[in-house]
Amino acid sequence: MERLTERLRLRMWRDVDLDPLAVLDGDPEVMRYIGDGAPLTRDQVAGSLARLRKGWQERGFGRFAVVVQGTGEFAGWVGLAVPDFLPEVMPAVEIGWRLRREHWGRGYAPEAAREVLAFGFEEVGLQEIISIADIRNQASLRVMTKLGMRLTCRTTVPRSGRPVQVTRITREEYAAVLGGAMGDAPAPLHGMRTGDLHRR
Repeated sequence: MERLTERLRLRMWRDVDLDPLAVLDGDPEVMRYIGDGAPLTRDQVAGSLARLRKGWQERGFGRFAVVVQGTGEFAGWVGLAVPDFLPEVMPAVEIGWRLRREHWGRGYAPEAAREVLAFGFEEVGLQEIISIADIRNQASLRVMTKLGMRLTCRTTVPRSGRPVQVTRITREEYAAVLGGAMGDAPAPLHGMRTGDLHRR
């Protein structure tokens, strides 16, 4: 599976992505607002890459590797996940992104995320997508605003104690703000009921 934007290619994960992903997740500045804030080791990243691939197989959606068109340079990832680290929002599907520092400030995150919203609503058949970010992560909060997402709540992640902001966008809001008329929702992938995938 592959999706193209004006400047980016969103594709499935490959073995060769381990090294650039390890650079991304090993950068303390990139990981500042993620989890406990600690960069990941190469072994931890290898486990993450395996889980990313498994998620696609199990759910029919997941996180895309993002590469720059023309150069093929690995820029990071953007995609969908189940945010079970925050039980109070479950059941839900979250959109998230993580880019290497050299690609910050270029508008890649909202560009790729808009494409993933289209994928989530038009192909997966979701009725709502949320996003979660540390309340100090102003860059991610700005992306959420650009995507047309609206504040749902502020809360704390139980495992890390991090204060986070939860935003959301529904299928109808997406159609009005970003997507235009989309017609009828397709059947959910892999037998999942879309009603099980959005926040109560």
